[in-house]
Formats: sequence, C-alpha cells, structure tokens
Amino acid sequence: MYAIVAADRNWGIGRDGDQLCYIPADLKRFQALTTGHAVVLGRRTLSTFPGGRPLKGRRNLILSRDPAFRPEGAEVFRDLESLLAAAPADAFVIGGGQVYRQLLDRCDTVYVTRLDRAFPADAWFPDLDADPAWTLAASEGPFDHQGLSYRYDTYRRG
Repeated sequence: MYAIVAADRNWGIGRDGDQLCYIPADLKRFQALTTGHAVVLGRRTLSTFPGGRPLKGRRNLILSRDPAFRPEGAEVFRDLESLLAAAPADAFVIGGGQVYRQLLDRCDTVYVTRLDRAFPADAWFPDLDADPAWTLAASEGPFDHQGLSYRYDTYRRG
C-alpha cells in the first residue's frame, strides 16, 4: 500500500475536518497518482470532497463504524480486517489522521507534499523523519503557490 498526504512543518494535516490549504498543482498530482487505484479513507475525509461524493476513476474504500453510512459509489467497511481483505496491494491511503495511523504500518511508500509553513492544526501525520523505519528516498522542489513554498518528498520503508 501507499499513503499520500500534505503535511506542514510540524506534520499537521488538517484543521476542523479539512485540509490545511489547497494547492492546485498538488491536487493535480494527487489525481495523477491515485487515478486507476483504490483509495482508502475515512468517512470524515469523504465529507470534504466536492458534494461529499467518492472520487471518480478510483475504487473508494471507506472505513466507518456507522452502520447507516452507505454513500453511493463507494464500498464501506466496518472494521480494519475486512477493509484489508478487500484492498489491493497498490491502494492509496488518503486520510484522515486516524486512518493514516491505522494503516501506515501496511504502507511501503508515502508521498508527502511538505508545506514550508506551520499551520494551526488539530490532525497530524506521524513524523516520518523521526521514525527509523522510514527513509527519505526522493525530494522535488521547492515549488511556490501564492507565497507558500512546498516540495514533494517520497519516503520508503526500510
């Protein structure tokens, strides 16, 4: 499995149920990397998508304990074991924070858009730089969006 995330200097990834910022070039990169693959996400992450609808061109696998939650165009799993049984090896974990924490040990590559700013956040991604299991394998950038510097970092397990 893979994970893909945008994280600030402190590994913050969200606030009040939404991303910290939106960068059009990063959204295009996200789409290019994940289209044609399954994406694994939580119910709250789905609610941040346009219209709260699943992503097109991807198999949407949603982890939610809510038995009434059944969005059209997505597969809902009530527990991690059933989700893992259904998820292909090349699935992308796309959030939120709880889903990342539950599945990071199943991932071998993480694509991180590193935002060169500290935002107020209430959700965080694990600090891969502090984890000896992860190695920074590649970095592209810096890039700029309206005065915000960012780069694309690829981490690999091992």
